[in-house]
Amino acid sequence: MHYYRYSNAEVSCWYKYLLFSYNIVFWLAGVAFLAAGLWAWSEKGVLSDLTKVTGLHGLDPVVLVLVVGIVMFTLGFAGCVGALRENICLLKFFCGAIVFIFLLELAAAVLAFLFQDWVRDRVKEFFENNIKSYRDDIDLQNLIDSLQKINNCCGAQGPDDWDFNIYFNCSSESKSREKCGVPFSCCITDPAQKVVNTQCGYDVRKKSKSQWDDQIYVKGCILALEAWLPRNIYIVAGVFIAISLLQIFGIFLARTLISDIEAVKAGNAF
Repeated sequence: MHYYRYSNAEVSCWYKYLLFSYNIVFWLAGVAFLAAGLWAWSEKGVLSDLTKVTGLHGLDPVVLVLVVGIVMFTLGFAGCVGALRENICLLKFFCGAIVFIFLLELAAAVLAFLFQDWVRDRVKEFFENNIKSYRDDIDLQNLIDSLQKINNCCGAQGPDDWDFNIYFNCSSESKSREKCGVPFSCCITDPAQKVVNTQCGYDVRKKSKSQWDDQIYVKGCILALEAWLPRNIYIVAGVFIAISLLQIFGIFLARTLISDIEAVKAGNAF
């Protein structure tokens, strides 16, 4: 893209305040994510004992919320201050970070398409690790339950994956009441039933597999997600395109403003 320099060059107020408005949204969203993440950690007592995070073998969803919040807060702050103060360093940082994130997303999408088997194995491994920590963190538990209920699935590849969890394991050494069962989110619910039966999965896997179909979902969540993607490919593609266009728009605004500022400085130097 070529930028033309005029002797009376000036910084466009239109681009300046449009970029500020663009970033203030991200900055406020970052603040909201950070506040929500810190509140969730305070409720779980993590802020007073960080070993609760390091001791969790699965994913703590709050960590993901905090990471997203930090990134959005940092980029939004850099973009806002850079636009208002006409600071080239902050604007270049903002622009470079957005370009890096955009390329990272693009590379992830291409690699996921080219190496589908490898991605499937990593997803399976990730899901199994989180099954192990199902009872260790309430947020992780709610996330897995939501995933299983929404997709009508159970476990990574099937209900037997719940043997990875010490509470649901069928081992004769287990003293858990949930032994050889599955979480309630695996159960086939009756639409007329208003009260959730959290014990509906007890002892289910002690029965023959031919009887499971009447009580629980037997499809694994990986297969359910693989079936969901082709049915909703246009929605996924639309979301990806919308996010990409927002990022490209931000890059365009930042680069245009940087060009204006550099033109003004160059004009003042003569």
